[in-house]
Amino acid sequence: MSMDRQRTPGSVNQHVLDYLRRKQLTNPAFFYEIEGGGELGSANVFWADPSSMMNYAYFGDTVVFDTTYRSNMYRVPFAAFTGFNHHGQPVLFGCALILNESESSFAWLFHTWIHAMSARPPVSITIEPDPLIQVGAAQVLSGTHIRFCRWLILRETKEKLAHVYQSHPSLESEFRRCINETETISEFEASWDSIVRRYYLLDNDWLQSIYSARQQWIPAYIRDTFYGELSANDGSGILNLFFDGFVNASTTMLLLIKQYEKAIDSWREKEMKAEYETTNSMSILKTPSSMEKQAASLYTRAVFVKFQEELVESFANPATRISDSGTVTTYRVAILGEVCKGHTVGFDSLEVKANCNCRMFEYSGIICRHILAVFRARNILTLPSRYVLKRWTREAKTRCTEEEPQTANGCQESLTAHFNTLRQEAIKYVEEGAKSIQIYHVAMDALDKAAKKVAAARNKLKETTTGAALAKGETCGLQEAQEAENAVNQPEFIFVRMTRKGQSMN
Repeated sequence: MSMDRQRTPGSVNQHVLDYLRRKQLTNPAFFYEIEGGGELGSANVFWADPSSMMNYAYFGDTVVFDTTYRSNMYRVPFAAFTGFNHHGQPVLFGCALILNESESSFAWLFHTWIHAMSARPPVSITIEPDPLIQVGAAQVLSGTHIRFCRWLILRETKEKLAHVYQSHPSLESEFRRCINETETISEFEASWDSIVRRYYLLDNDWLQSIYSARQQWIPAYIRDTFYGELSANDGSGILNLFFDGFVNASTTMLLLIKQYEKAIDSWREKEMKAEYETTNSMSILKTPSSMEKQAASLYTRAVFVKFQEELVESFANPATRISDSGTVTTYRVAILGEVCKGHTVGFDSLEVKANCNCRMFEYSGIICRHILAVFRARNILTLPSRYVLKRWTREAKTRCTEEEPQTANGCQESLTAHFNTLRQEAIKYVEEGAKSIQIYHVAMDALDKAAKKVAAARNKLKETTTGAALAKGETCGLQEAQEAENAVNQPEFIFVRMTRKGQSMN
């Protein structure tokens, strides 16, 4: 049965709507939509700037739908679509005000978001374990793996079992180990059964409910799916990362937009700092391995540190051959001296492909110590390309093709697509130009020359397109020409395209 939850809107919602209108007027690629197409009132609204769309194009494989601020302790019904960039930092894919909560409203929100991103749905999404959100997401993201936020479930478990935790101090840590440290389904099931029996919790309604949903939040069940966490046990699926410290219980609707922009600026600065450190400082190598040198040149600094940790640990986890079947050899990999616990790695010598039952690569995109140990045993000295995800590399933001982006029909859609492409190249150009004072001067000189070329092309376009459109009785080309003229007069349009891969700026 569907149920609705509605917030009483305040007049300050007009403040948000005015902001969205101003942003779209000054930036034609800025997207916003109100549910039902009318005024904000008590309807939901979604918005995304061009940077959010670019973020999704690069890092939209896994998404977190942050609805932390919907709870009654917060004054703004604010939600955000976020993810992780190639430095492991939070990135934004769009925001929403959720004033009316229903299955259909959440379905509208997910549909509008995917439409704004102009892309296919993500591989995975992490959401609050709320039935309205779950149904809305399932209706739109039918091919996406939906995971419940583990952190929220564990927090609520602590509240609901407070009396039991008080009586049995060791239960909480034991329960967390059951959730976070069991690697296989059979291990989890055995550990869970032991806990509920020993603490007489077999009839606890809350535990029964979260156990029934175990396939959507217990790590042992979902390690075959990519969630962008650099280690299977690093994160607990916490939601509010991007706006943490910017939006809190005292944030009002009037203050929300200011804090929203502060958060964007803060994380953009952090990404540029991480980019600078990755490009301009040398990683400290800990082994003579050529694979480590290769990884240091491919990965961003944060991701290389994770890989390096696995590589170093692989030396303490020797691989022992167990069996052979055709081209596939099975190995047991375990810490020296530990005979009871280990991991199983299957290696296909024909395809130079390995898989480990820890599933770390599938879950995080970083190869595990167990496979690295097998590679060393097989004298594989460099990382096969299949084990280097582009989204974790220094080149994560480079495009694979030079093709024009696909656009919908119509003048506005075409202009928006062009804006997105140019804005994308401009941001990368700025990042390159800021890396040193020498490159900065080269970039500024190129911008000055580009501004003159753009102005000349604009004047020529105005003369030729206006005459042709009037002669043929066409309006679309005339509209595009006028909009292009207005757009290039904006300061943020004065840029040149970044030099393509393989070219040098200096």
